[in-house]
Amino acid sequence: MTIELERFERSGVRFLRLATTGAWLLASFLCNAQVAQPPTPAAILQNLRSFNTWGSVLYIAAHPDDENTALIAYLSRGRSYRTAYLSLTRGDGGQNVLGPEFGDKLGVARTEELLAARQLDGGRQFFTRAMDFGYSKSAAETLNIWDQKEVVSDIVRVIREFHPDIVITRFSPVNGGHGHHLASAILGIEAFPLAGDPKAFTDQLATLAPWQPKHLFYNGRGYGTNTVLQIQADGTDPVSGLSFGELAGRSRAMHKTQGFGNFGSGRGGGGPRAETFQLLDGDPVTNDIMDGIDTTWARVPGGAEIGKLTDEIIAQFNPLDPAASIPALLKLKSMVATLDSKDSVVLEKSALLDHILQNCLGLTVETVIPSAEVVPGETLKMRETAVVHSAVPVRWLAVHYPGIKKEINKPVELRANEPTVRDSSEVLPASTPLTQPYWLREEATVGMFRVADTSLIGQPENPPVFPIEQVFEVGGQTLIVPDQPVQLIPNAPPAQARRRLDVIPPVSLGFDSETAIFAPGASHEIEVEITARRANSSGTLQLNAPAGWKVAPAKQPFRLAAVGDHEQLKFTVTAPAQYATAKIAAAADIGGKRYSNAREEISYPHIPVELLQPPASIKAVSLKMAVRAHKIGYLPGAGDSVDDCLKQMGCDVTTLTDTDLTPEKLRGFDAVVIGVRAFNVRTNLAAQLPGLFGYVEAGGTVVAQYNRPSNSPDFKVAPYDLHVSQDRVTDENAKMTFLAPDNPALNTPNKISSADFDGWIQERGIYFPDTWDAHFTPILACNDPGETPLKGSLLVGQYGKGYYVYTGLDFFRELPAGVPGAYRLFANLASLGK
Repeated sequence: MTIELERFERSGVRFLRLATTGAWLLASFLCNAQVAQPPTPAAILQNLRSFNTWGSVLYIAAHPDDENTALIAYLSRGRSYRTAYLSLTRGDGGQNVLGPEFGDKLGVARTEELLAARQLDGGRQFFTRAMDFGYSKSAAETLNIWDQKEVVSDIVRVIREFHPDIVITRFSPVNGGHGHHLASAILGIEAFPLAGDPKAFTDQLATLAPWQPKHLFYNGRGYGTNTVLQIQADGTDPVSGLSFGELAGRSRAMHKTQGFGNFGSGRGGGGPRAETFQLLDGDPVTNDIMDGIDTTWARVPGGAEIGKLTDEIIAQFNPLDPAASIPALLKLKSMVATLDSKDSVVLEKSALLDHILQNCLGLTVETVIPSAEVVPGETLKMRETAVVHSAVPVRWLAVHYPGIKKEINKPVELRANEPTVRDSSEVLPASTPLTQPYWLREEATVGMFRVADTSLIGQPENPPVFPIEQVFEVGGQTLIVPDQPVQLIPNAPPAQARRRLDVIPPVSLGFDSETAIFAPGASHEIEVEITARRANSSGTLQLNAPAGWKVAPAKQPFRLAAVGDHEQLKFTVTAPAQYATAKIAAAADIGGKRYSNAREEISYPHIPVELLQPPASIKAVSLKMAVRAHKIGYLPGAGDSVDDCLKQMGCDVTTLTDTDLTPEKLRGFDAVVIGVRAFNVRTNLAAQLPGLFGYVEAGGTVVAQYNRPSNSPDFKVAPYDLHVSQDRVTDENAKMTFLAPDNPALNTPNKISSADFDGWIQERGIYFPDTWDAHFTPILACNDPGETPLKGSLLVGQYGKGYYVYTGLDFFRELPAGVPGAYRLFANLASLGK
């Protein structure tokens, strides 16, 4: 990670100022670790070992959860190497067992889960701009959707920023499996020599220099005849006292949206663990992955004495009195400051040394604001508190706000264990952009995020909105502690107790649905809710639609007196007379400024609250569709918005619970729809199935959406036997063959044709049954290129007087995306028997 510390002097005192995004993200990593777990003597000692140890490792794979957490924990904590995980994607194409977030929102949640995992195992985190577009069966398909050159460029950028001595791929470039996995290895191999080539990606060289790692390994064996090494990655984490296996389990358990919440419960004990590595490129190796690499300060000109002194500090460190190390640490700090080195790792270690010094002093700093949400141009009222818990003399010299280029110089002596408080007010510049994850600020392609600010590429999240540098003097030397404003949230989970600053508009906008379905030429109301985030918000609201769509009225006034007040404004929208799709966007005008942002909060106890503010818009679709199921019961599963899409189809939808699944309670419904993965996440569902099947037998219709295979022999999802498999079709354009062209599912009330499968997104479907009872009729067949057609995507069975449908088709993605044919087909399924 590039860290260029600006050197400057004031009144004869030499300063090092954090000057780059990378520096601030390192500082954020250190500060967050301190907040999550106050620095123990063991943690301080481990940071000293990390400071003293050279050797850096970059681990590359495709998704959140692909990383080898045991190896990362061992290399970071057991060997004290700088260790980072580069996930090519943010996991946005996966499923979510915790809630309704999919796509971009799921990617944000999984980003935070990875950061939470790294806080535990000691690693760092990077990403490329590649999007997770769902399961891929080949590297060729993956590289056809990703922009191969851009992903390689991103990998090269991370290598040039982080300066790893070795690079490790999680997957083989040739041995089957997920296409994203294969591609991560292929692209890592491609990027390895290019990172050190001054002729490659020259656009990066204005801020970065070529960097060539020494070795490239595959964390496994079986690729060619290259050298194979094996190391024992066992032992005990010196910070937590856990075995590396146990620590890795706790780290992996942070991937809770993927169902790994219980992963750390007794799994991955402390026994020996062998890790195998196969050399793919770079210098020869014989005994170890760090063969030929100097992992001491001797590799830096003038650094040998620094290593020697650090050895002495470690040997003499007193866990009962960390402040006893301060004189030696100050001497060490002055030695590091004299190094005439532009090596970013040296500068990073200088920042780590400051962090160690701060912890040995027992110096804590916190800037608290009354609210974490601020509108550009408003005043930030900050209470800055510093306290030192040792007897070492410390002066609080100044507070620097680099974003507004302002500094407050009010030197004050800190007294041991006595908080010193400063109140200040600063204006957040009117030009400050609204909070939005940097990779979501621009419209993406199918396979890649777009990022205008190249300095952010590779970073896990946005830098602080309003960075602060607290400047102290200790023993005649300057110590800068990075800081940022936070709101303290009482009784919140630890991950959410300190809410970082978010920049918001004075109002937020929201539609009551993701999609709006129209008959051609028809009109109906679209409702927009406008919510005040600031008092006395007034102006006009309008909808912007493309040519062919009509909106009335053109504008509507609003006036919201208090924060939280909201108003629903209705517009009449008329669709074109022919099939069409459109994005209809909302915009509010307040005092000549236009605001067009929705508001979406992601809140799970194990990660910080994340605020997304995408453009407020709705997908409008004009299509010919009929539906005969007017009253539908919906049993939610792991989270989707199909129930809302059914309302857009004109259905009256009632949310059901397990106990509602009786013939008596279901009698009035035309159909019952079961949400995705309901059989996986609803633990009481099995006991209620006889009642559900009784409803079908009496003439009802059930449409059950996909579930993942279960290891339970009692896993039953239908009144007749069927076996859910891992089968899927990942090509969203795969040809659909009609196996039962006369079946009502394809004919009533909508005549389904091949055109209804145009425009599908991500995939055709997942987790198809591979065997089923003869009472089921397979309706469709499709396949990925070169594979045998799969016939289990849509099964319709008559049971008694009713119908039971099981489908792995991706309705939970297609309906919110406004895919016309998906609506027409789902209307038929719900209307069976009507």
